[in-house]
Amino acid sequence: QVQLVESGGGLVQAGASLRLSCVLSGRTFSNLAMAWFRQVPGKERLFVAGVSWSGGSTFYADAVEGRFTISRDNAKKTVYLQMDSLKPEDSAVYYCAADYRLNQSISRSEPDYAYWGQGTQVTVSS
Repeated sequence: QVQLVESGGGLVQAGASLRLSCVLSGRTFSNLAMAWFRQVPGKERLFVAGVSWSGGSTFYADAVEGRFTISRDNAKKTVYLQMDSLKPEDSAVYYCAADYRLNQSISRSEPDYAYWGQGTQVTVSS
């Protein structure tokens, strides 16, 4: 059984940086496409960034392109989201997602990910 645990969220001021981590347990990290989504209360969960299982491909939502960086360390079974130049509109609960079926593809669609973490809160004050 796959379990994903996020960490690294918190309260920061606009312009600051945070790094989120998501650690996998239960199965191999290989062949696992990973992504980060975020959700604010009352709104749908939105794609933020994704990385292929090899790490060779990444994709970002327009809202975070150039400010956020997704990466993975397969030896540590961990995916990271480095968030720089944070804005108040980045405030949300951030979720880690994973799926073995995507191979080298990256999907922006929530239903394409079978496994989800519990989320970590990021709050950016103005």
